[in-house]
Amino acid sequence: MGNFVKVATRTEVAEGSGKLVEASGKKIALFNAGGKYYAIGNDCKHRGGPLAEGELDGTHVTCPWHGWEYDITTGKNLDDPAVTVGCFPVKVEGDDILVET
Repeated sequence: MGNFVKVATRTEVAEGSGKLVEASGKKIALFNAGGKYYAIGNDCKHRGGPLAEGELDGTHVTCPWHGWEYDITTGKNLDDPAVTVGCFPVKVEGDDILVET
C-alpha cells in the first residue's frame, strides 16, 4: 500500500474540470466530478495525450488529442475496457486533496 500525498486543494480543481498533478514522480490527472475527486494516469494509451486537459462529461473524460474516452472512476477505456490507465485512490482532508501512490 502506498502513501497518500497532498496534490492540490479543493479550490484548485473546479467542478467539472481536471488538473495535472504529480505525486511520487507520477503524472496524474485529477478530476472534480459532482464534487467528488478522482485520479487516473495522465497519459492516454493511444498516443500519450494529456487526459487532464480533456473534456469532462460526468465521469467520462475525452482525450484532447484523438478522442479516446475513459471512465475516471475506473481508468477503463469506454470502447475497450481491456485498455486502462492507472487509477489512484483519492481522499479529502479539510481543503487538501490527497492521492495514494
